Amino acid sequence: MKAVVDTNVLVSGLINPQHAPGRIVDLLRTGALQLTVDDRILAEYQSVLLGPRLRKWVSEEDARDLLAFLFLDSEPVVASVHVHELPDPGDVPFLEVAITANVPLVTGNVKHFPKHLRHGQAVVTPVEFVRTFER
Repeated sequence: MKAVVDTNVLVSGLINPQHAPGRIVDLLRTGALQLTVDDRILAEYQSVLLGPRLRKWVSEEDARDLLAFLFLDSEPVVASVHVHELPDPGDVPFLEVAITANVPLVTGNVKHFPKHLRHGQAVVTPVEFVRTFER
């Protein structure tokens, strides 16, 4: 299965592997889930995962290992849809790639993606995604 996964889900999964975001990280590591990304998303993953704020919970080595995996195993997409007026402009690449690839967007911040701006694309929480995935 493929999906766009918001950075907050990856971070939550690394910090607290017992919950749904941790299950999503497990699915990535086993190859059951492949991320759909573009350069903007990969740059954000890198910035956040290698940033100093995460060192309290995740070693730099573990962060680099995950990034290397994501850079090699993700499916690259060039967004052909342009989204405007999201509450957080940093969320735009995630929705644009999800719409272009027609895959769900998994985020801990569903409210950042108002329904009227989604172009009909599925935007789900980690819990919803894991439930759907495990059916």
